[in-house]
Amino acid sequence: MTANQPLDLESSAVQHHLTLLQGIIQRMAENSRSCKLWCITIVAAVLVLVARTEQPNYALIALLPAILFLILDTYYLALERAFRKSYNDFVRKLHSGELQPADLYRLAPTGSIYRLFLACLKSFSIWPFYPPLGIMVAVVWWAMGGAGQC
Repeated sequence: MTANQPLDLESSAVQHHLTLLQGIIQRMAENSRSCKLWCITIVAAVLVLVARTEQPNYALIALLPAILFLILDTYYLALERAFRKSYNDFVRKLHSGELQPADLYRLAPTGSIYRLFLACLKSFSIWPFYPPLGIMVAVVWWAMGGAGQC
């Protein structure tokens, strides 16, 4: 491919680039799913230990992994959105004829990760999962008499 040769959908370099971006997006989605699975596992294990030791204040320890996984999951979701934007921008350039050979060697997220992170905190994949988990930990703490021990 020369610098003057137009890039089209049939180009193996274009196909490979799109495949790489799709792989990155898929890994970010899988990382997000893994965060939720690990979070549930760890929080459940902590709550089982709390029930066995009958120390209700230890239930609050379960909030730490929930908060950490909330942050990590939100970060992965923000990266996924940024790479989806990169993918969409690449496809738009391809279809409009603006695609340059240099675009084939750019595998970077598009947009401000910080802004995307803040936007993703309001995402439907975050709010129905982490706040109810925190509420569940608080209910266990309260039901075991943790409020009376403070």
